[in-house]
Amino acid sequence: MARRKQEKKRPPFGMPKGIFLLEVPEGWRHSVPTVEGRMLCGRLADVPANANPSEARAAATATVVGLAHDFHEADVDVTWDPPREPGHWTAHVTAATATQSA
Repeated sequence: MARRKQEKKRPPFGMPKGIFLLEVPEGWRHSVPTVEGRMLCGRLADVPANANPSEARAAATATVVGLAHDFHEADVDVTWDPPREPGHWTAHVTAATATQSA
C-alpha cells in the first residue's frame, strides 16, 4: 500500500515579533504582532484582573514563548521595554541565541 506524502501544515499564525500588554479594568489584554504583519489579540485568561504587572508580563511571555515553540519549533527571547505610560508595556520577541556550554 502506497502512502501519501504528508505536506507540512502551515502554522495558523506567523512568528511573533513583539507583545503589547494593556491593563484594563476587566483584566489584562495583549496583542502580538507577527513578522508577516498580522496581529493576535486576546485576554490573559489565567491572570486575575488585580494581578501585579510583573505577573501579567510573565504570563504574556510564557504564552508567546509557548506559541513560538509549539507552532514554529523555535525558541525565542522576550525583552520588555521600560513602561512609557502607566498600565501599558511593550516587549520585543527575537530568536533565542544558543549558548555554548563549556
